[in-house]
Amino acid sequence: MGVSTSSPENGAEEEGIAVVTVDFPPVNALPVEGWFALADAVRAAGRDPEVRCVVVAAEGRGFNAGVDIKEIQRDGHSALIGANRACAEAFGAVYDCEVPVVAAVHGFCLGGGIGLVGNADAIVASEDATFGLPELDRGALGAATHLARLVPQHLMRALYYTSRTATAAELHAHGSVWQVVPRAELRAATLKLAREIAAKDGRLLRLAKAAINGIDPVDVRRSYRFEQGFTFEAGLSGVADRVRDNFGKEKEGV
Repeated sequence: MGVSTSSPENGAEEEGIAVVTVDFPPVNALPVEGWFALADAVRAAGRDPEVRCVVVAAEGRGFNAGVDIKEIQRDGHSALIGANRACAEAFGAVYDCEVPVVAAVHGFCLGGGIGLVGNADAIVASEDATFGLPELDRGALGAATHLARLVPQHLMRALYYTSRTATAAELHAHGSVWQVVPRAELRAATLKLAREIAAKDGRLLRLAKAAINGIDPVDVRRSYRFEQGFTFEAGLSGVADRVRDNFGKEKEGV
């Protein structure tokens, strides 16, 4: 359980490619330390001069289910502050990674998962992949910044307000998902794209990544931190706890 990296330094099977894999059973809802570990792994992979492309993947039922709500319910404001900072670090690590990052998405990609894929350079998804921000159902806010990078503005708003999800096929139609494949073919398809990227000159790829980030119309770091201020306000006001408690009761059938 945790975050692991397969890279050229430790015997990776793919030259020039580092695969960072997340595994936090049962649903990859990451605790605070898990987000920080993911950030550290992505940054380290990007700094490796032998790496020319980073793949972010996951084990288990789905790619990512966001933050560990039970941790926040248990530890209160300290966990909320920790989650805010840790998610910002993880999303920032993907965006600022010195080389291109490809996300391999299967199953559900929710909450913080949208922050990761929204900041990735490319997304390959399995046919069963779904993407969404159920934040309003769970007493939270955030990552609209990243959902807006995946779908048009009005669709982003409708998905956010309703907590609905979009399919991989729908995101492919919007141009944000590179390829949709059967689940059994996800790893091979992702590595094929990563291999094509990694075939380029490493120094030129790093310059290209920096150049593309430099012309982004939205500062994703600043935009996301702005959103997080409202997340914390919801926590201080008590409305977040009330919504989370109701969500927990509904899940338990109470």
